[in-house]
Amino acid sequence: MSILEVRDLTVTFPGGIEAVRGVSYEVERGEVLGIVGESGSGKSVTSLAIMGLLHRNAVVSGSAKLHGRELIGMDEDELIKVRGKSISMIFQDPLSAFTPVYTIGDQIAEAVRVHQKMGKDKAAKRAVELLDLVGIPHPDVRAKAFPHEFSGGMRQRAMIAMAIANDPDLLICDEPTTALDVTIQAQVLEVLKTAQQETGAGIVMITHDLGVIAGMADRVLVMYAGRPVEQGPVDDIYYRPRMPYTMGLLASVPRVDGEEGALVPIDGNPPSPANLPPGCPFAPRCPMKVDMCDDEEPPLTPFGGGRHVACIRSHEIEHKNLTGADVFPVPVIPPSDVVRVPRTERATVLELDDMIRHYPLMKGAVFKRRVGTVYAVDGISLDIAEGETLALVGESGCGKTTTLQQIMQLAPPQGGRVVVLGKDSAKLDSAGRRALRRDLQIVFQDPMAALDPRMPVGDIIAEPLRAHGRKDVRKRVGELLELVGLSSEHAERYPAQFSGGQRQRIGIARALALEPKLLVLDEPVSALDVSIQAGVINLLEELKNTLGLSYLFVAHDLAVVRHLADRVAVMYLGRIAEVGTVEDVYDHPAHPYTQALLSAIPLPDPEMERTRKRILLEGDLPSPADPPSGCRFRTRCPKFAQLSEGERRRCVDEEPSVARLAKAVDHGAACHYAEEIEVITASDDQEEK
Repeated sequence: MSILEVRDLTVTFPGGIEAVRGVSYEVERGEVLGIVGESGSGKSVTSLAIMGLLHRNAVVSGSAKLHGRELIGMDEDELIKVRGKSISMIFQDPLSAFTPVYTIGDQIAEAVRVHQKMGKDKAAKRAVELLDLVGIPHPDVRAKAFPHEFSGGMRQRAMIAMAIANDPDLLICDEPTTALDVTIQAQVLEVLKTAQQETGAGIVMITHDLGVIAGMADRVLVMYAGRPVEQGPVDDIYYRPRMPYTMGLLASVPRVDGEEGALVPIDGNPPSPANLPPGCPFAPRCPMKVDMCDDEEPPLTPFGGGRHVACIRSHEIEHKNLTGADVFPVPVIPPSDVVRVPRTERATVLELDDMIRHYPLMKGAVFKRRVGTVYAVDGISLDIAEGETLALVGESGCGKTTTLQQIMQLAPPQGGRVVVLGKDSAKLDSAGRRALRRDLQIVFQDPMAALDPRMPVGDIIAEPLRAHGRKDVRKRVGELLELVGLSSEHAERYPAQFSGGQRQRIGIARALALEPKLLVLDEPVSALDVSIQAGVINLLEELKNTLGLSYLFVAHDLAVVRHLADRVAVMYLGRIAEVGTVEDVYDHPAHPYTQALLSAIPLPDPEMERTRKRILLEGDLPSPADPPSGCRFRTRCPKFAQLSEGERRRCVDEEPSVARLAKAVDHGAACHYAEEIEVITASDDQEEK
């Protein structure tokens, strides 16, 4: 018998806006249902409606039965008894989900006492047990801490502890790993699996990460424009999709084990719920569209083997055995002329030599005194050649952003050298700094925050042109918009009138206005849906090749890095752990930290996810104000525990520097006992599936 049965669920907001339009699914005990789709497809609204957490102005109709008991329209007092007891939800942002003025232990204990007749002391003890279960170190101490004293990964684990406190029958996970580093994400997913084993609960996993779904889910529900468009077992959906939208989603995912070349984007943007097109909502973006697609919206119909598909051409897709690459046109990116010249013969556009950036750690509200030092960047060296992309990767807090800030400031560093386009930043005067800024530009992570909402995009792009005295401003703005795949007619619109992917293209156009030689990309695609992300990645690659640009690319998505970068530098706690070509670092990682990072990346391949081995790191990143002695990674290093006492002593006492590995000219690792191993196993028979 199903734990949850959802039938024809519809959510309508004021103005007649249908955000969810007839969603139906079931969840069995111990089963994981993955719900995927682009932003605005109705994934989260569906689950909030089931939990009774939508605003009162939302009109919810249809049915959602938990163990046969109707949740839609249930009295609030009755819902309170169900929420947290029989059904629990893990939210995307745990910091806003916790009350900041109560300790973590008190909040978990409260969740226990609301649903169970238990004394205060016993509930507090249960809270400690739950924190221990989800892998939080020193749970008795951490239970007395407040939410802001936990790291992001620890807060998410504490949220899971609260969710399973009363052994619920159903867990709804709304993007539980979106804001986490890949290593912490692996830990959280492992905790979720443990929680499911402990409680036997069914799980509804809502996410845009198709790799997470491949490794977690038994069945998959694909949503578009508020409706399910495909549903079925995870292997069928991933290896044999029958709906063009599903095919496009899977084809647009950058794979860390994939081949080089252009990604397959889905052109256009999802429709607004207030203005749906006639017929199939996906038709305006679908390469397989025919006239019949505009006549009426196709229903979700059985396809055999537990499959349901909403597409009039699904049987044709099956008969011809079409793939995403067959249906969606693969962009052709022109090759770069610069890279034909050997790297050693190209000019160096950026050089960091033992660069240091420390910050004082102050204490006191009125009379401040220095109590320590934050070693944000503690001596890193790297270089970028003309026409090259160097990716800087690592967990949050490793020093990536501080490195970017030091470079962009064009100011003397506290230690070492920063040389941009042959000019030492320590020797620049204000005029030299202003002139150099033409050739050094940045694209920010959040395009909406980077663009002034009060200005038309034409004025935003024109601003640096006018600041540097360009005369042909209007013509140049039109050229730049066309260059990034937009129209010159868009110059009069405001940022709010564009989608996220279009806003990022506007940010890139502004950065290219003065024809720079070096572009700094700070997480430029992390906030985008995977279908939109593919188009921006292809655009960046094409611009680099056609304009001869060089990129310093900061990212936490290592699959994106594999597609865009030529070389990669892995940072850990203010130091470089490993550096080399993408092929060397990804195929033969030598540092234990790099190996753990790569092994933690989820692959959009269910069979590989079920069989691959992960290297899970214990704990969180140490504080940069108090880094460990010797090797900074030793406190989390899986290899450290396997070393002899003498070898460990060397790791404790002696800090390793980046040493070149014997098998490659441009591959080095900062590990006393570096050993190249293969972490990602390519799927040879993927095409056959």
